[in-house]
Amino acid sequence: MQYSKALSDPPLKERYGAFLSNSSNLQCSEVMEECELPLIDISTLRMTDDEEERRPCASAIAKAATEWGFFIVINHGIRSELLKEMRKEQQRLFAKPFEEKSSKILKGTYSWGNPMAKSLTQLPWSENFLVPLKMIIEDQEWCSLEFSSLRETMEKLGSAMTDLAHVLARVLAENLGFPGDFIAEKCSMSTNYFRLNHYPPCPHSLGTFGLLPHTDSDFLTILSQDQVGGLQLRKDSSWYAVKPNQDALIVNIGDLFQAWSNDFYKSVEHKVMSNSEADRYSVAYFLCPSMDSIIGSYSEPSHYKQFTFGDFKKQVEEDKRRTGNKVGLPMFRL
Repeated sequence: MQYSKALSDPPLKERYGAFLSNSSNLQCSEVMEECELPLIDISTLRMTDDEEERRPCASAIAKAATEWGFFIVINHGIRSELLKEMRKEQQRLFAKPFEEKSSKILKGTYSWGNPMAKSLTQLPWSENFLVPLKMIIEDQEWCSLEFSSLRETMEKLGSAMTDLAHVLARVLAENLGFPGDFIAEKCSMSTNYFRLNHYPPCPHSLGTFGLLPHTDSDFLTILSQDQVGGLQLRKDSSWYAVKPNQDALIVNIGDLFQAWSNDFYKSVEHKVMSNSEADRYSVAYFLCPSMDSIIGSYSEPSHYKQFTFGDFKKQVEEDKRRTGNKVGLPMFRL
């Protein structure tokens, strides 16, 4: 959906029309330089259980999770054809009219901008579908017949992403001396989520957020993106642009892993800046536990009070309703 067309839709026109008419809504985004995240070949993790052979790769992942909170994986085992098919389905999905996306296609999963925004500066220039994998697996009517191929593609990709996420979570848990399946036992395919993102061209792209600065409320996130770029992360109080690589996958640590690791692994603030010329598409996979899973630190003394994932989600939603922004982990720090 091009926003020149979308602005004719009443809800989008009301919010984004005011946004575009006020140049003070543009956000300053200083980026010192484009960064190349740690690039890690994880083929040995998938091909062998020999600890000696796995150790260099495992050490690289742990180091990146500690120093950057982000890293890139190649030879990850997810077929490039499957990722290309997901991108094709995603483009077809977002090309539909606003009325169909918001009510008819993927049951109750669509949103544009930020429904909880308290000011125009909290309105990102993007739209998305947040889809629980549980819905894909169990609800045969969650999407229209027109998008049955999308359902099949998402189910295949969800299974592949879950396998990959468990491999990575195992390495990160073992690095802290815990059994490798500790995180996987809390997270099944049915507790995880997809977010399909579309960032249309923005006529006032300079300094306009496609996605507001935030950290992820999960154990870890796996991102497949195109070559357009726009992803930025904060490191040492500065923002860095992430060089796009559509043939690799980006992995980042979420709030739950930071809390469980007692701040050893870092859930890093990141954002997406809009583009004036090209549509940007990405698919984010979130490794999450069940709502009643207790997130305790792996060591004592803990930096955080004990909480469930449900407690965390509830607090985040309350923060957004109250302030328009996520607060996250600081609300649970002792």
